[in-house]
Amino acid sequence: MEMVPSEENQLVLKEGMFWSCRQSIFVEMKKRFSQIENAAEEPRVLCIVQDTTNAKTVNERLTLNLPASTTLPKLFEDVAHKAGYVNGTFDLAWRKTGDMGSLDPSSEMSLTESGFEPGKRNFLQLTDKDGEQPLIASDESGTASSSGLDDSSQERFIGPLPRDGTVGCSSDYSSPSYSYSSILNKSDTGYVGLVNQAMTCYLNSLLQTLFMTPEFRNALYNWEFEESEEDPVTSIPYQLQRLFLLLQTSKKRAIETTDVTRSFGWDSSEAWQQHDVQELCRVMFDALEQKWKQTEQQQFSPLTADLINQLYQGKLKDYVRCLECGYESWRIDTYLDIPLVIRPFGASQAYGSVEEALQAFVQPETLDGANQYFCERCKKKCDARKGLRFLHFPYLLTLQLKRFDFDYTTMHRIKLNDRMSFPEELDMGPFIDVEDEKSPQTESCTDSGAENEGSCHSDQMSNDFSADDGVDEGICLDSASSTERVLKPKSSLTFELFSVMVHSGSAAGGHYYACIKSFSDGQWYSFNDQHVSKITQEDIRKTYGGSSGSRGYYSSAFASSTNAYMLIYRLKDPSRNAKYLDCDDFPEHIKHLVQREKESEEQEKRQREIERNTCKIKLFCMHPVKMMAMMENKLEVHKDKTLREATEMAYKLMELDGVVPLDCCRLVKYDEFHEYLERSYEGEEDTPMGLLLGGVKSSYMFDLLLETRRPEQVFQPYKPGEVMVKVHVVDLKTDTVAPPVSIRAYLNQSITEFKQLIAQATELSAETMRVVLERCYNDLRLLYVPNKTLKAEGFFRSNKVFVESSESPDHQVTFTDSLLWKLLDRHGNTIRLFVSLPVQSPGTNRTICQKVGGDPEECSEGSKVNRNSVETILEESTEKLKNLSLQQQQGSSTSDSQKSSDTSDFEHIESPSPSQEPDSSSVSAVVAVDNRELENRIRVASGGGAYSDPETQFPGEERSDSEVNNDRSTSSVDSDILSSSHSSDTLCNADSGPIQLANGLDSHSITSSRRSKANEGKKETWDTAEEDSGTDSEYDENGKSKAESYYLYFRAEPYAQEDGSGEGGQKCVLVHVDKRITLSAFKQNLEPFVGVTSTQFKVFRVYANNQEFESVRLNETLSSFSDDNKITIRLGRALKKGEYRVKVYQLLVNDAEPCKFLVDTVFAKGMTVKQSKEELMPQLKDQCKLDLNIDKFRLRKKTWKNPGTVFLDYHVYEEDINISSNWEVFLEVLDGPEKMKSMSQLAVLTRRWTPAQMKLEPFREVVLESSSVEELKEKLSEISGVPLENLEFAKGRGTFPCDISVLEIHQDLDWNPKVSTLNVWPLYICDDGAVVFYRDSTEEPMEQSEDERNELMKRESSRLLKTGHRVSYSPRKEKALKIYLDGGPVKDPGQD
Repeated sequence: MEMVPSEENQLVLKEGMFWSCRQSIFVEMKKRFSQIENAAEEPRVLCIVQDTTNAKTVNERLTLNLPASTTLPKLFEDVAHKAGYVNGTFDLAWRKTGDMGSLDPSSEMSLTESGFEPGKRNFLQLTDKDGEQPLIASDESGTASSSGLDDSSQERFIGPLPRDGTVGCSSDYSSPSYSYSSILNKSDTGYVGLVNQAMTCYLNSLLQTLFMTPEFRNALYNWEFEESEEDPVTSIPYQLQRLFLLLQTSKKRAIETTDVTRSFGWDSSEAWQQHDVQELCRVMFDALEQKWKQTEQQQFSPLTADLINQLYQGKLKDYVRCLECGYESWRIDTYLDIPLVIRPFGASQAYGSVEEALQAFVQPETLDGANQYFCERCKKKCDARKGLRFLHFPYLLTLQLKRFDFDYTTMHRIKLNDRMSFPEELDMGPFIDVEDEKSPQTESCTDSGAENEGSCHSDQMSNDFSADDGVDEGICLDSASSTERVLKPKSSLTFELFSVMVHSGSAAGGHYYACIKSFSDGQWYSFNDQHVSKITQEDIRKTYGGSSGSRGYYSSAFASSTNAYMLIYRLKDPSRNAKYLDCDDFPEHIKHLVQREKESEEQEKRQREIERNTCKIKLFCMHPVKMMAMMENKLEVHKDKTLREATEMAYKLMELDGVVPLDCCRLVKYDEFHEYLERSYEGEEDTPMGLLLGGVKSSYMFDLLLETRRPEQVFQPYKPGEVMVKVHVVDLKTDTVAPPVSIRAYLNQSITEFKQLIAQATELSAETMRVVLERCYNDLRLLYVPNKTLKAEGFFRSNKVFVESSESPDHQVTFTDSLLWKLLDRHGNTIRLFVSLPVQSPGTNRTICQKVGGDPEECSEGSKVNRNSVETILEESTEKLKNLSLQQQQGSSTSDSQKSSDTSDFEHIESPSPSQEPDSSSVSAVVAVDNRELENRIRVASGGGAYSDPETQFPGEERSDSEVNNDRSTSSVDSDILSSSHSSDTLCNADSGPIQLANGLDSHSITSSRRSKANEGKKETWDTAEEDSGTDSEYDENGKSKAESYYLYFRAEPYAQEDGSGEGGQKCVLVHVDKRITLSAFKQNLEPFVGVTSTQFKVFRVYANNQEFESVRLNETLSSFSDDNKITIRLGRALKKGEYRVKVYQLLVNDAEPCKFLVDTVFAKGMTVKQSKEELMPQLKDQCKLDLNIDKFRLRKKTWKNPGTVFLDYHVYEEDINISSNWEVFLEVLDGPEKMKSMSQLAVLTRRWTPAQMKLEPFREVVLESSSVEELKEKLSEISGVPLENLEFAKGRGTFPCDISVLEIHQDLDWNPKVSTLNVWPLYICDDGAVVFYRDSTEEPMEQSEDERNELMKRESSRLLKTGHRVSYSPRKEKALKIYLDGGPVKDPGQD
């Protein structure tokens, strides 16, 4: 192309060439557009790919819309790109004509040539290739993490994993192509991680470090486990050996450590305990050493028996040298690690490096002044120098950086995050002998009591330890002559860093991980639980800790919390530095173990493959024998199993063998929530379950039902789109609703067609049929429009309808006024309750025998006659009451008058009109006469006297609410069961006007919309509830009964309990009752069965675990009850308005059990304390044998177990004293007259502590006129004789009686607080009942021998254990880390 220079000396195209180039661009663009148009016209193939390689992606679908000319290799490439897998590591299966066939990735056939159908959905499954899961594509293949990090940055990441896809997350968590296989596959580094059980990161860090130590790993491999000598489960070396083999040979990304921790004797709770990695290192080394010493396999390796000491143990000399005569006393100590101080005590600056901390470690300390050392040679105290000197360094040198400290200012543990650098190569030469003293040589002498103690000249040390050099495999760095030290090569003192264990967090908790250098390639790796990645030297330097800039003393608080905690160096010695054993060099026993582990892993992989291809779905079956109940189970079937095989499996699972033939069973699609049969599978018996269920899923939106039939029946086909209808046939003549009959219909059917369908199933006439749909709970709709469809009427997948077909004139009545509506209304609101009656109710034969005092055998002969007679009378009374109720409502409606009361249990709901209302007084009189007649007949039938003797009538009374659960050991009897009761003369009361129903509804409002009225009723219930009492009253302001004269449906029949609990005199009745009835009316209906009036018994609702709670709100309905709820009736007077049930406990301040239950009683609003004491006295005398004078005891507040405010006789309940339902009070017997006369006084319980006798004296009450500390001290001095200036006091802690060990009381309590009044901090004594300890400050604790102290400790532990007041105020103690060599801890039987 020819170019010409422009005015600016730049080359530009000539004008002709410009137009020529432009034309060529247009041609090219036109060509491209043509190709696009052709591609658009080409048919497209929709491919839907299901990834079945793991459970996480099996529910996901990949959608590709490809041109029909796309070749199969291109299809594989697109799927690989879409799924994030490496192409060629997976297979594609295509479902064609019901069969799954594999696609050939090497074929050049197009999709259409292969049989794919354009314009339709083509389903493919992505499966494993040759049993191996697909490989995840690397970032270069286009599936990189969305975080934008390259490989190097991700590999270099170390430390705790960031969350929510933040920078630094590995691609496994942030990549959109996340796959479960990334968790299973081995890391790209080639190393295997360890799974964190919960808080076992400290364990994982140490295990990875030991694994990456060639000498330790090789020695462990050389040790052979003898199964005949030990259980492999409890063998720590064997489990470590297995773990190391898995770390070296496994293909998994991470492996579990549960087998190792199980060999430690740990249970699952240990996984939730945080521990220090250095503490674990020492405990594990000690356990391994003891295990190896128990074996005799030193022939495999000379290091095995003493491996820990040979590798990790060093020696140092702890010495003290006199500076006057040169005399030196010393002791030889061994060490496994060297603790290095981060910041000296009291200093504001930390050491900057490991070398500086090591220098401080061996720096001697001068003992002078008060700390002078007594020299045995000089026979006097002299200045001396005390220090440490290294003698032997181990082959593997472990340094612990002491980052955890205690802050005495805040009294909390803290972590020091100061910067401390450490070199990659550490020269230990300068730390051999830090002092260069010119002291004269002296004779040696020895300290007593130490095995490795003595004294000698400095040049004598080499001779003393020369014999150890042949035994100790470490480096001998004793105090040899300077000539010998010069001859030692420098390399023998150089150590190479290869492991940094890092802690991230605070002193309260954190996370450990390890940075380890591989001796194979010199590369550093981060072992962070299951994640292993490459890191660099820069990452190692980041673990130094500290922060940029200087912040003075508080620099550690602002520094990074991620820093090095333990460093492990290895001596650089080519003659000793080992390499990792390759698999080919394994000992024979290790090769056998590798083979076993490989087989186990393959078996696990196969099992995982089976699990991944197993469909797990809920299975239901209406068992024809087992209680005819719907049984539930889980069906687990392989996706390739056919429907016929799955049916056989379900048949066995539901235990139908021998009950129903197999050919009388089939599996159908079922919706448990709607109880809907979705479809059946006719003709698909040989179809795989994977296809029928839509693949393997973690959960399904439907269930399976194993349907059964009788041999003569035929299965009905269930087609998709049908709805299920349960049809209940209603019979108005018998007032019954039949069990449901199931039919199936279509939503587009009309009501007329639907009636014809019902007529075929029920054999009823469709012409006179009324169909009522229950759309939701108790919401009834009459279906009367013939041409309206079921869908328009609100039918859904599962429906319930009621049908009635008769010539009854009830058809002409408005639906809401018809008998059908009333019957359905009753049916929808009726619940079934199981009522347990009292064992000794006043009509039973046992009570009669006890009253008469006759022979039990004679009584038993006539028991049946008497019982039958009583029951007959009760039945008659119930029928008579029902008839009386119906008489009040005659003429309310035409339909009601046609209904016979003798054949129906349903009481009409409408109120009588004023003109038809009978005279209320006459009706009441009739009822009263009837009830008196009933009582007399019961007396005659039961032997007489059933009502005449209240004591015989109520031999015992049960307690209510929390007392049933909290205090079952004591029973009580109400002394006033009948004394203050208001017995009603009638069971029905005919009031004028609209009859009040439950929840404040009148008799007319119930016939309108029930849903709106129910909501109003709920509001009325709370509005009319008694606000000033724990219960509602059954009486109005004039003392007359408020119970409704109107009766909703109530029917009771005898019931025999299946579990036999009703035997032994216990009577039970099965009650069918309208749940809109109030509790008051419900109790009145129960009167004939209990045998007493409703005011003389209580109703307890039985909840789960047989917990019972009393129902006391009489105005509330039974709407909270449901079918088959249980109720227990107990004898005892029910509460009236303003009354409260009170539990009385005796306060015994100086007894081991200071709180003892006495009686149950009733206090009333407006009653004075003196009046309540007067009513209590006869109860206490009769039931507790306590004959008390009214001036010799007091009542006081009870809060849990603590005594509180003293109640004065003139106090009035609800005015001066707040009272509530199920209240509790203390009764305290006085030694003398009452000292409390005014509310301004303060009663304090005091107790003297005598240190000289190590004893606590009994409690004594002190009454103060004010809250002055001086007055308290004066009173204490007066009763004890302790001088006022020597008296000290402290407030007790915890609940009464504030028990504390005599070994702790002298130091633990806050003695003599600096306050002037008692009602301020830290005392806060504002109410009666506070506990105060006092002592004589001049009295010293008794001196005790060790045996006496141990004996006293045992006595105190036993005393506090019995009283249950063992209270510890120390902070939570950390659980000690232990490894159990015998397989587990032995629990102390006496331990709590």
